[in-house]
Amino acid sequence: MAEDSIFGKIKKFFREVKAELKKVNWPNQSVLLSYTTVVIVTVLAVMLFIGGVDLIFSRIITPLILN
Repeated sequence: MAEDSIFGKIKKFFREVKAELKKVNWPNQSVLLSYTTVVIVTVLAVMLFIGGVDLIFSRIITPLILN
């Protein structure tokens, strides 16, 4: 009967979350550092690419608009 109340459902939810988190294979520090490095390098590369394309298009389109 206690599981039917809202607080019983919340308690059950958090118990299940805790059980699932125990099943997770957490990365160690070196793996986490390498993944973080890959993400940062990828974001920087995409940022430079989009910035370069934007610069090229703005240099091409701006003279066409102003004339």
